[in-house]
Amino acid sequence: MSELPGDLEYTDEHEWLRREDDGSVTVGITDHAQAALGDLVYVELPEQGQELEVGGEMAVVESVKAASDVYSPVAGSVLEVNEALGDDPEKINADPYGDGWIVKIRPEDIEAASLMSPDDYQALLDNLDD
Repeated sequence: MSELPGDLEYTDEHEWLRREDDGSVTVGITDHAQAALGDLVYVELPEQGQELEVGGEMAVVESVKAASDVYSPVAGSVLEVNEALGDDPEKINADPYGDGWIVKIRPEDIEAASLMSPDDYQALLDNLDD
């Protein structure tokens, strides 16, 4: 298992969230999630300006094995989507915490989100292995 970036927060649905200096958040899926899915072949991104609900479907990632919904960890509006994923969804496999980000969101109330620290998320992953 790779090291979890310490500057991120995590969800029990295997999304990560990075708080940006401008008040926005960047969201993607974790290394665990991309590894479970396998090689990604398609990413369905939300529309810029789309309103998202906490826990609502935000995107869909498809691999050779399965399709999986990606859920929004926060309520808010989509500021930007990672257009590069349209031509190269494997960026998520290669760099899930960097170039493989999925969306940037202007959150409404980030404190209402159910987020985990890296240590708490690692404990969740450890329990999955039991």
